[in-house]
Amino acid sequence: MTEKIRIGIICGGRSAEHEVSLVSARSILEHINRDKYEVVLIGIDRSGSWSTLTEQQLLDGLAMKASLTAGPSSEQLVLRPGLKGSELINLARQQPLQSLDVIFPVLHGTYGEDGTVQGLLKLVNIPFVGASVLGSAIGMDKDVAKRLLVQAGMPVARFLTIHQGEQTSYTYDQIIAELGSPFFVKPANLGSSVGINRVTDQNHFKNALEQAFSFDRKIIIEEAINGREIECSVLGNENPIASLPGEIVPHHEFYSYAAKYLDENGAQLIIPADLPANIIKQVQIMAVKAFAILCCEGMARVDFFLKNDETLLINEINTIPGFTSISMYPKLWEVSGIPFAELLDRLISLALQRFQSEARLNTSIRT
Repeated sequence: MTEKIRIGIICGGRSAEHEVSLVSARSILEHINRDKYEVVLIGIDRSGSWSTLTEQQLLDGLAMKASLTAGPSSEQLVLRPGLKGSELINLARQQPLQSLDVIFPVLHGTYGEDGTVQGLLKLVNIPFVGASVLGSAIGMDKDVAKRLLVQAGMPVARFLTIHQGEQTSYTYDQIIAELGSPFFVKPANLGSSVGINRVTDQNHFKNALEQAFSFDRKIIIEEAINGREIECSVLGNENPIASLPGEIVPHHEFYSYAAKYLDENGAQLIIPADLPANIIKQVQIMAVKAFAILCCEGMARVDFFLKNDETLLINEINTIPGFTSISMYPKLWEVSGIPFAELLDRLISLALQRFQSEARLNTSIRT
């Protein structure tokens, strides 16, 4: 009998998207092939402590206002390289619990999707699903990602970037003159529409700045696009493929955090999107190109705006997209012919393939 692959699913984290991560982790747990994989659940609480989780503990943390809490000291963990692979070490007893073959970081947002955890996993020499350090960091930073896309000739909405301490760099009237009204204010490094506001007047602008800067030291201000919201999933390393696109029709003012996760009627998901064949092809080509430009690997979801004149603009890329029951990334692959369990299998295989390829690289100079 073939030995099972031991996979660590890391969830929770120090992000504003902590709760969403738990929902994604539970969904992955429900769909992964238990005959092929032995799952080790690893939770990171809001203070940054790591601990093993039971499936019941994960389930107990699924309420959207709940958070993981650190277990007793006997359960708190660190990850270190071991002779037979990376090991989880019990802090209290200083004993290894088990080695891991691969990690699936289901950590949305900061301290998980931004390259921080990816850097740790590379240091302890363990394969992991999704983009590596550079692609994760680029994808997380909307300002840097947009500038790279623009440099590569890809179309994006007009935007401005403001760093903390520069709130007076642009007045409300100057922004209106440059971007029009309304416009959006967003933290540069966050996801799930956290901290985003659609601004329609000067008083709202001040409040939007304060909220965005409460989440990040850099924000972007972006023109509002009148168009359809289209999303496309990408899968692969050197030769990525794109799914059929889907469409989100928000029932709120925009596709906010509440619309995504708190209101079951917050948006209508049209999967696949009702688009002409030439637009579908264009979305897929642009999604794969953006994936490469932004140094992504494994997986990503690319979000677009489709304007009334059929012009496509890239909105953003998500290197650890949602895996909840209503998340577009797995749903788009399912309608494209790759069911959830097979998608997870492919993602894990891509992680192992990349690790093996990198292991063949020279790390010393031989004379």
